[in-house]
Amino acid sequence: MSNGNFKVIVCRSAMALLVLGLGGCAATISQEGLEQRTSAAIGRDVGTFTIAKTGEETGGRINYTARTRDGATYQCYMYSATGFQKAMSFGQTPNSDAICTQMGRGGGVSGADSKPAPNCNPLLKAAGRC
Repeated sequence: MSNGNFKVIVCRSAMALLVLGLGGCAATISQEGLEQRTSAAIGRDVGTFTIAKTGEETGGRINYTARTRDGATYQCYMYSATGFQKAMSFGQTPNSDAICTQMGRGGGVSGADSKPAPNCNPLLKAAGRC
């Protein structure tokens, strides 16, 4: 192989890696996977809430809002492996669980009890749990 052919092969390989790297930055979780993780986080069955305002940050973080039929709203996020991360780990990079916070009810974490705590202390009182 001549020196000129080697340079062409190296340049084409570098271009392929660049295209793969840029194309693989989006999260790879399906809508069904997003709904299942949200269901577990907010304690509601799949189909009893909608997912809206979905946005994605660098590194696979997905921010979104979940709204239930009875009007409860949750701000949620989770991490999903990007295409590049999946390729580099041979598909072995898992998606995270969803983390959701209920909005409009004192901003407590989803699943948190809205009843007063039996042992109210200054910290619980400051957090609005008493």
